[in-house]
Amino acid sequence: MRKDVRILLVGEPKVGKTSLIMSLVSEEFPDEVPLRAEEITIPADVTPERVPTHIVDYSEAEQSEEQLFQEISKANVICIVYSVNNKKSIEKVTSHWIPLINDRTDKDSRVPLILVGNKSDLVEHSSMETILPIMNQYSDIETCVECSAKNLKNISELFYYAQKAVLHPTGPLYCPEEKEMKPSCIKSLTRIFKVSDLDNDGILNDNELNFFQRTCFNIPLATQALEDVKNVVRKNISEGVKDNGLTLKGFLFLHTLFIQRGRHETTWTVLRRFGYDDDLELTQEYLFPLLKIPSDCTTELNHNAYLFLQGVFDKHDKDRDCALSPDELKDLFKVFPYLPWGPDVNNTVCTNEQGWITYQGYLSQWTLTTYLDVQRCLEYMGYLGYSIINEQESQAAAITVTRNKRIDLQKKQTQRSVFRCNVMGAHHSGKSGFLQAFLSRNLTRQLKLREDHKSFYAMNTTYVYGQEKYLLLHEVSPDLDFLSETDLACDVVCLIYDVSNPRSFEYCAKAYKRYFMDSKTPCMFIAAKSDLHEVRQQSTLPPLDFCRKHRLHPPQPFTCNTDDAPGKDIYTKLTTMAMYPSTRSHPASWPWSSSLGVLLTQALHWGRRPSTLLARCSKSCAWLAVCLFSLHLLTSC
Repeated sequence: MRKDVRILLVGEPKVGKTSLIMSLVSEEFPDEVPLRAEEITIPADVTPERVPTHIVDYSEAEQSEEQLFQEISKANVICIVYSVNNKKSIEKVTSHWIPLINDRTDKDSRVPLILVGNKSDLVEHSSMETILPIMNQYSDIETCVECSAKNLKNISELFYYAQKAVLHPTGPLYCPEEKEMKPSCIKSLTRIFKVSDLDNDGILNDNELNFFQRTCFNIPLATQALEDVKNVVRKNISEGVKDNGLTLKGFLFLHTLFIQRGRHETTWTVLRRFGYDDDLELTQEYLFPLLKIPSDCTTELNHNAYLFLQGVFDKHDKDRDCALSPDELKDLFKVFPYLPWGPDVNNTVCTNEQGWITYQGYLSQWTLTTYLDVQRCLEYMGYLGYSIINEQESQAAAITVTRNKRIDLQKKQTQRSVFRCNVMGAHHSGKSGFLQAFLSRNLTRQLKLREDHKSFYAMNTTYVYGQEKYLLLHEVSPDLDFLSETDLACDVVCLIYDVSNPRSFEYCAKAYKRYFMDSKTPCMFIAAKSDLHEVRQQSTLPPLDFCRKHRLHPPQPFTCNTDDAPGKDIYTKLTTMAMYPSTRSHPASWPWSSSLGVLLTQALHWGRRPSTLLARCSKSCAWLAVCLFSLHLLTSC
C-alpha cells in the first residue's frame, strides 16, 4: 500500500475548491476565502487509513497551465469540483477537465477521478441524474460525492473516498461495463485460494476459512458468521458451496460481491496480505526479502522449510505413490506465473521407473536451488505462500546461512548438510555417467535419457556416520583455460579418467597440478569404465604412482555398467572427504604400519564400524586401533 496520498482539487473558478479544503481543516465555513489554499498535510494518525495525506488546491488566477500540468503528474487522485447549481461547471467536467487530465496521464496508469458536486445547500434537488451518465462513460471515475462546504456536509467523506480511491482502487479489480472482475484479479485470487486450500481438495473448509480470516484480518470468524457467508453464496450461485465448504467459484463470487457493494478494501486487504501491489503483481519485497550472505558461506533449507515442502508434496501426491506425476506437478505449480522446473530436473534428481520425480528427488531439487540460487528459492517459496502458511515475516525465515568455511576448517567439524563436489575430466571420460549413477541409474537407463534434457548437476543424499547429508555433483567444463573461481569453488573434487583411453588421465593430472595441488580442497581420482580393459596411460607417471607422489588416495575403480543400480559407496567417501577435508592425505604417508594405517583411514574416511576393523586387525594391534579411532572421534567433536 502507498505510504502517502496526494489529492489534487481542480475545477472551474468559484465552484468552492478552496472552501472545501478550509472547511475540512477548520471544521467551519471560512468568512474570507483566498484565491488558493496552501498545500496542507494531514498526519497519518488522524486519517481513516492511517496514511499521510497531502491536499493540493488549484487556482486558475494564481497558477499557470504548466504548473497545473505538473500538479496533475504528481497527483495520486484528482477531485473535479463542480457547483450543483451551475450547469456550465458540470458541462466543463466532460468538455474540458477529463480530456485535459487524460491527455496528461499515461493510458495504462490513469489517475482515479472523483466528481465533487459542491454547494448542495443551495439546491433542493440532486445532480446525480446528470452525473451518472458521465460516470458510466468514463471508467476512470471512482465515485461522485455531493457536499456542502458551508454546511460541512460530506466533507470528511469526500476526502475519505479520495484516499480510498488511491489505496483501494476499483480499476485493477473490476470492470463496471462487464460487471465482473478483471482476469488479473481472478488470477490473483485463484492463487490465494489454492495457497489457502491446505489439503488441496478444491474446497475451503471451516478450519481453512478461519485460518484465512485470521491471516488477513487478524480475527477468526464465529461459527454463525461462517454459516451466514456460506448461505449468501448458496442463495446467489450454484456450486459455490460443496460439502459445506467454499469452492473457488464461491470464493470469487464473494469478492465480486464485496467490490460491487463498495467494500473493495476487503479484497485489497486480502491481495496485499498475499504479496500483491496495486498492479496485481507480487512485489519485489515479498518475493525477494532481504537475506545477508557473507562470503564463503552457503545457504540451506532449515527444518521448518523441509516440513513445509513435505506438506506441499503430500497434498499434491494424490495417488500416494511417493512420486509426482506430470499432472500432479502441474497442479503444484499452478500458483507460479511460469513453470519453474524444466525437463533437465528429471535428470538432476531421483525419479521412479516412469521418470516421475520422487519424494527424495523433490526435496533434493529444492535443496539444490537453495544452495545454487537462494534468491530463486525465496521467489519460489513466495509463490507457495511459505511466510503466510508458516506465519513468518518472510520466506527468508526458511533459510539457514552456514558459518564461514574457514571456521569449519579451523574447528575440523561442520554443521553443514549440503556439500558440493566438482566433477572434472576430459571429454568422454565418464563424467555424465558418474552423475547419473548417483541417481541410481545404470548404463541401460542412462542410454534412454534424451541428450537435450541433459543436466550438469546431480543431487542426492548420502549417509556419513549415520547422518543424512546432501551431495551435489557438478560436471565442470573440460576447458581448463576458461574456469573461474566460481567454477572451481567446492568442498571436494572428483577427477575422472577413462581406464580404456590412454590419454584420459593426462587431463586429470594437469588439472590437479594447475588448480588443486596447493589448495586445501580434498581430491579423489576415479578410474571410470572399470568394466572395460584397462590400458597404460600416456602420462608422466601412472595414476597410482601419481597419487602416491602427491599423497592422495589411490584411484577408485568405478563403472555404471551394472545389472542393478550402481553402488553408493564412492559417493559416501566423497561426502566424508568434504565433511573432513583435514584428512586428505594418502594413508601410505602416515607414520603407522601400512596395514593398520589403511584400516584406520577407512574408518576415518569411509565410516567403517570399529567392530569390522577389529575383526580385520591382528590381536596385537587391536588395542591401538581402538585408541586411535577413539582419538579421532574426540578430536572431531
